[in-house]
Amino acid sequence: MSLERSLRAAQGYIELDMTDEALREMDALSADDRECEEVLQMRLFVLMRSKRWTDALAVCQHLRNGSPDGTTGYIHGAFCLHEMGRTLEAKKLLLQGPAVLLNEPTYHYNLGCYNAVLGHLEEAATHLETSFQMDQKFRAIARYDPDLKPVHGLLGK
Repeated sequence: MSLERSLRAAQGYIELDMTDEALREMDALSADDRECEEVLQMRLFVLMRSKRWTDALAVCQHLRNGSPDGTTGYIHGAFCLHEMGRTLEAKKLLLQGPAVLLNEPTYHYNLGCYNAVLGHLEEAATHLETSFQMDQKFRAIARYDPDLKPVHGLLGK
């Protein structure tokens, strides 16, 4: 079975919200193919969609080991930690990531969320405003994000 065919099949299962089948499809790949970044990222997506935070976090670690200058393992790894109630660790993971993260609006938005949850409201507002300047869609998302309720009064409209 080819890698391309398995990825298409897994994608189809994901679209049908059949996450266990998507994971089985990826598990059937050869050991080398399972290590392919495209497969790891798809596995990560499925695990996060299934709220399997511990398993997703392990994939993020694998991605960071294989691509230390990549952003996915840091942004999504931090999100997994946050969802597991380990917000301070999430913040620390993002802050130790590669400098290229500074160009990612999601990095600043997530740091804003984590700082708001941790009670660092001014720092949260600074990161959030940076994310809004980089991509206006984050301003709309922030209006409904429960993590950001403590900081709403500090944000520009």
